[in-house]
Amino acid sequence: MTDTPAALREAHHADVSGGWLRPAVFGAMDGLVTNIALIAGVGGGGVSPRSIVLTGSAGLVAGAISMGLGEYTSVRSANEQVAAEVAKERRELERHPEAEARELADVWVARGLPRDLATQVAEAVQRDPEEALRVHVREELGVDPDDQPSPWAAAISSFLFFSVGALVPLLTYLFGATELWLALAVGGLGLFAAGAVVARFTRRPWWTSGLRQLLLGAAAAGATYLIGSLIGVQGGL
Repeated sequence: MTDTPAALREAHHADVSGGWLRPAVFGAMDGLVTNIALIAGVGGGGVSPRSIVLTGSAGLVAGAISMGLGEYTSVRSANEQVAAEVAKERRELERHPEAEARELADVWVARGLPRDLATQVAEAVQRDPEEALRVHVREELGVDPDDQPSPWAAAISSFLFFSVGALVPLLTYLFGATELWLALAVGGLGLFAAGAVVARFTRRPWWTSGLRQLLLGAAAAGATYLIGSLIGVQGGL
């Protein structure tokens, strides 16, 4: 059997369910921006390169753990909420199948289907309890109960990619350089590259996506550098 054109198009769709891509992208961007801004802040305060490495390393470890735990808790809580709503919908289908069929038909009528056709399809769906549950959950909650993101995948992706992003602005110091501007320049290149990679999934121009991330990171670094400079001067650092 040959695939239909619709099936071929479906196979080329990106995974937008949010399993690992969202936390990976968010983790990498957050790691880059966080440590670039952190290094700019303490560097602006006039601390030594050794102190910058210590601060950046602490920021990497603390941020990666925080991101991983936060993603796990967030995704796990969201999945538990979906599971609770699915259980509630299952009880409603068992207790009031006719009312649920009418409710499903009303949804389809609101989308433009004729009442008779919507009612026939809703009644046909109700004959299979498990399929009826899936359809009701998709239509009423907007989620697929069989395709929920993994909290472990989200946590691990976020942890690893935050670590990689946060490591980038530290590389020049780890290789022996002591100039703050060089570390910030390498961090800026990392931001631009990360934005360009994201454009591959969003189908946006790579250079606009990269430039957007670079400008956002530069704004954060500029703000923390200014604050670090002011505190460093006032505190006599």
